[in-house]
Amino acid sequence: MFQNLKLGVKLNLILLSVFLIIVLINGLLLSNVLQKNAEQEVKDKALVLIETMTSVREYTSKQVNQGTIQKLSPELEIDGQFIKTSVPGYSAREVFTNLQKRDQYSDFFYKEATLNPTYIRDKADRFETEIVERFRSQPDLQEQVGFRKISAGDLFYIARPLQIKSESCLVCHSTPDRAPASQIKTYGDTGGFGWELNEIVGAQMISVPASKVFAEARRLQLIVIGILAAGFIVAAVILNLFLKFSIITPLTKMSKWSRDVSTGASDTDFEHKPNDEIGVLAASVNRLKVSLEMAMNMLKQNPENP
Repeated sequence: MFQNLKLGVKLNLILLSVFLIIVLINGLLLSNVLQKNAEQEVKDKALVLIETMTSVREYTSKQVNQGTIQKLSPELEIDGQFIKTSVPGYSAREVFTNLQKRDQYSDFFYKEATLNPTYIRDKADRFETEIVERFRSQPDLQEQVGFRKISAGDLFYIARPLQIKSESCLVCHSTPDRAPASQIKTYGDTGGFGWELNEIVGAQMISVPASKVFAEARRLQLIVIGILAAGFIVAAVILNLFLKFSIITPLTKMSKWSRDVSTGASDTDFEHKPNDEIGVLAASVNRLKVSLEMAMNMLKQNPENP
């Protein structure tokens, strides 16, 4: 069946097959590359968020906790109420909550997963505990990135160690008797104590639904396929024009000329100026025409006797 098709149809079928093979190779070879690129884009945005939260924690610890609030209320309380804004983790969570109201950060989640937290909401689950323990056992490890499965779907996460670097943190986290009474009243005396300076007590974790990463990878893949498709269309148009004007049209004219010659209706040579394969063929059929004319003349001059 393929042999009976016209040259233009054959060419387009071959081009289409090549395009499909390229798309398949793109799917096999570029999918991982594009996903890694998408992960890096999400990771870069998550790193900016973690750096922002770290800056908020440092500001709260050095400027708020050790500065203004300590001068106004050394017991970290006002009217018997614990001053939550003196807690770096609280300030970071509040700032992040405001960031989540922006569309570009609405899918991101922030948690200070802690082994022994003051507030039960910060308690590390089993997966997060493994991450924290890895940070504790490998002090040089400064970052962990990967995927985790939860009931709602996979999450892409980035984690950094949460280390006690300021003495001011130990006011609330060393022993219950040193903690402000308002803190004990608000959070109790069972969690968040026994911390030590330079100890890794948790991990700052930014997570985002994995579907966002995969969607970004698919978007990049569609862009690549779109570029390939556009290139394929341009190449197909150029090749079809070349095929039409350089091969099909000359062959069609040669076929018509040959029919005319076979009926004796043509006394001209076939003209094809380009010195390509079609030109060589044109020269050959012209010589064939001359040979046929010579043979016919010889027959006319020496007819056979019946």
